[in-house]
Amino acid sequence: MVTFYLTPGFELLALSSALEVLKLANRAARRDVFRWRTVSHTGEAVNASCGISVATDGDLAQERRYQSHPDRPLMAIVCGDEPNDSRESKALNAWLRECRQRRIMIGAFGSGVVALAKTGLLNDRKCSIHWEAHPAFKEHFMHIESVTTVYEVDDSIWTCAGGTAAFDMMVYFVKQHCGEPVAVNVGELAVAGRIRTGDERQRLPLLRQHGTINPTVVKLIELMQENLATPLTMAELATAVGLSRRQIERLFRNELGRSPRRYFRELRLEHARLLLAQSALPVLDVAIACGFISASHFSKCFRAAHLIAPHEARKLPPGRYLHVPSQRLQPAAT
Repeated sequence: MVTFYLTPGFELLALSSALEVLKLANRAARRDVFRWRTVSHTGEAVNASCGISVATDGDLAQERRYQSHPDRPLMAIVCGDEPNDSRESKALNAWLRECRQRRIMIGAFGSGVVALAKTGLLNDRKCSIHWEAHPAFKEHFMHIESVTTVYEVDDSIWTCAGGTAAFDMMVYFVKQHCGEPVAVNVGELAVAGRIRTGDERQRLPLLRQHGTINPTVVKLIELMQENLATPLTMAELATAVGLSRRQIERLFRNELGRSPRRYFRELRLEHARLLLAQSALPVLDVAIACGFISASHFSKCFRAAHLIAPHEARKLPPGRYLHVPSQRLQPAAT
């Protein structure tokens, strides 16, 4: 049994992907290995972020009674952010803690990772968070090792970025319980081109075209992302990959159509726009977190990149995303 707890605005794609994996696993195994139920705080239907209403099988109070029942869940997964209602939030936290105490695996999809983080159960553990929510999450939950991989499993706590990452994570879940042949068959039945492993990156930032990127360039981008607050020099980047400065300049020009210095600055400015959109950090703190020496220098660079001042970006309505002008983003064809 797998229990999915739904809160308003949950992501339907993640839920449907997970349910489809469990259904196909039963078909591949030729028996009912997995069962599932959906739960909400009151047992009423819940609206997904796309507006579709999804019926549930019961309320949280009923679900908590299953803890000492033969039909207790193997895993409990949170779908959606922390509830706005404080009573619901407390009940959800209590249930998750009970699951943990009774050795029931717990997990979360997408924004549900935030709800899970607020229980404290992720402290000193590794979790996957959607790349767009990662900057603010990292600033807020300093005792959690958050990464932008497809999914993570740490001490029986399962987290994924949401979307189709839920499919990949649940296929791995099936593999752990039914073996690789069943998991492979699930992928074939779903006509999945490729099942991603948990440690794969969600994206390479600022790239708007698909294609094979030189592994050395990928390594350099990872180093840049790990050092946004204290930017590495070109000499340090070159030393880290065993190349000369001129060689990495040539690699970036050929692969991305711009210099590594310019790409690094764009990474820091993208990180800044996400922090401005998702956190209440003062502009100076955002500047420092993104490796700028002063608020004035940061504001100048931010305006040049996004055509808007940092304090104006913070006033944009929810869901309005800033983008670096397209001519600055497009990499050279590979």
